[in-house]
Amino acid sequence: MHRRRRTALLLSAAIAAAPLLTACGNDAHPGAAAVVGGQRITVAQLETRVDEVRAAQRAAVPNEAQYAQAIAKTGTLTRDTLHNMILDRVLQHAAKEAGVTVSRKEIQQMRSGLEQQTGGPEALEATWLQQYGIAPERLDENLRLQLEAQKLATRLGTDTGDRVFWSTLSEASKELNVDLNPRYGTWDVQKSSRVDAKTPWVREVTATGAQEPA
Repeated sequence: MHRRRRTALLLSAAIAAAPLLTACGNDAHPGAAAVVGGQRITVAQLETRVDEVRAAQRAAVPNEAQYAQAIAKTGTLTRDTLHNMILDRVLQHAAKEAGVTVSRKEIQQMRSGLEQQTGGPEALEATWLQQYGIAPERLDENLRLQLEAQKLATRLGTDTGDRVFWSTLSEASKELNVDLNPRYGTWDVQKSSRVDAKTPWVREVTATGAQEPA
């Protein structure tokens, strides 16, 4: 009998639970949407990611009216996508510092479990696109992000909703000196929330048959 396992999805719900990113708000990096650890996330890279989502949304609906509705529901897609791109690097840094790694096999195990829950590969891709703004070609990358977070929390002896976990990510973002282009918003450390964004960051999904990473 399959055990039902809960997996924290670091996509969109409790970002307001703890400070993570800071924005310097300067023009020292022209053409950059953000700079993380001295490495640029260019505006072109960001636009490519957004275009991937829009193309997938357009392919998923039969007419322009429904496509317009999909766009209206994801009006903050550009900022949310940038947030996830920055978060990916911050989490990778924190995971590396903690000695956490994720294998391809673990990603496939997680994906298989979620496919069983949602009704197959296409249903899983549609769910991630509709609910989280993740293009199908980025699904495995996102699952790696989830597994890194889950394993990091385990290494810390906590979970992804705990203050210790968020403090670790906050420290990682400070070490990487995250510099966010002000056109995409800022991070209010005092209030522990991003200005201009109401997007949640952590959702709970129960994956039937998904395997816990070792």
